[in-house]
Parts: sequence; C-alpha cells; structure tokens
Amino acid sequence: MGLKVCSLSSGSSGNATYIGTDRANILVDAGLSAKYIIKALKHINISPSDLDAILVSHEHTDHIKGAGVLSRKFNIPVYANQQTWEAMKDKLGNIKSNNMRIFYTNMDFYIKDINVQSFAIPHDAAEPVGFCFYHGNKKISIATDLGHTNNSIIRTVMDSDLILLESNHDLNMLQEGSYPWPLKKRIMGRYGHLSNEQAGRALVEMLKGKVIYVLLAHLSKDNNFPQLAYETVVDILNETGIRPGKDVVIDMTYREGISNFYHIG
Repeated sequence: MGLKVCSLSSGSSGNATYIGTDRANILVDAGLSAKYIIKALKHINISPSDLDAILVSHEHTDHIKGAGVLSRKFNIPVYANQQTWEAMKDKLGNIKSNNMRIFYTNMDFYIKDINVQSFAIPHDAAEPVGFCFYHGNKKISIATDLGHTNNSIIRTVMDSDLILLESNHDLNMLQEGSYPWPLKKRIMGRYGHLSNEQAGRALVEMLKGKVIYVLLAHLSKDNNFPQLAYETVVDILNETGIRPGKDVVIDMTYREGISNFYHIG
C-alpha cells in the first residue's frame, strides 16, 4: 500500500518523475530521451510497458522530449489539458487518438487507484499545472516551473506527505552570470522559476501542514548547485524554528541521475 515516488531527472535539461502504487505506474513529464527514461525506470525495477500514463505539466521541451516516442513504442496514454495539447502536439509527433487524453485543470481524475488533481501554476506556458496524487490517506505533490507561489498553491499542497518543490536558482549567481538580460528577466519574473530563497520562504508556509518530506527540484545547471540550494532552504527553515532532520526531511533531486526512492505509506 501507499504511494511511491522517485525523480528520474530534474533540471532545465530534462524532467521526469515516477509516481506509483502496487497497481498503478505514472510518469510525470518525459523531458529526456526515451532511452534515458527507459534506463532510469529499469533502475527502479519498472518496465516502461507497465506505465499506465504519462502526465504532462506543460509543453516546454524539458518536460515532453521523450513523451511521443514512449507513447508510440509502449502504447502509453498521454494526459494533458487542452491548451497544453494544442501547444505540444506538433512536437510530439503522431500519437494514437485513444492515447490522447485531456484533463481539466483543477478537476480530479483517476489512473487506476491513484486520484490525480492538477492545479494552475504561474509559468510562461500555455496552461501549466502542478499535480497532487492521492492514494488512501497519503498525498504527494509536484510544484515546479513556477515564478512565484500564492495562497492557492500553498493551500493545495500543504497537506501533502511529500512535496517535490522547485528550487531553481541562486539569485546572485543568476544576476552575475553570463545569461543575456532578457533570459535573466524571464527566470526572475513572476512567470519564471523559483529561487532558492523563494522556495525556502514558500516551505515555511507549506510546512504549517503535515509535510514530512521535501525534494528540492529543477535546479539550474549554471545558476545553482545542490549544496547551495539545500543550505539556503535549511537556513531559512532554521530561522523560523523549523528543524530540518527533525520536523521535516529535506532531500535533493538531480539533473543527471535519480533521487532517493520514497515509499509513503
């Protein structure tokens, strides 16, 4: 029983997360080559032919790169909302009509014994969403690719057992780095990506719920590194009296490898 989660890769170069139960197997985003995803799934003893769904958060390449190939090769349904489908269908290539599944943002649907809820997030895409996954009394939430958090997002995820939350960049590294100004402005904007400090401040509010585990995700290759993201978030939590390691477990995802495997149940 319970929910299982493992990040197969997370970052600006590609994102894919496994969510499962004893009956259901879901891939959230497929932003890497099909070859990489197949190998990563094998590492956690999941066959791609056992996937019941690929859920797409939004149409950017680092979230959909391998989705079309996986769907065609293993006959996997691809779920996205209407505007995301319109924005990504030409990028995916031919998908069987019965594997093109549309969900409505903020409405629940089931994939076998997992209840899935999508929620709107602020990002520069057609209709971007985060996801909550429910099984029994357990809940896992994924919130990446968001320029800021708001009360609605915090309320949606704060009763999760585990949150995978974006901690994209260190603001100083980004500002002083080599990116052109328009790209810096986009990343720092309200429809860009969360900084380490923004992630820490958001967690202070989210941890007023029952959250036990947090995985920091979608770290920038050029403007962040795992130790800095971790230390920034931990320092903010300590300042507010939240004790990482006692009150909450803070863990990392990786651009070029899988995270720890969590079984919440």
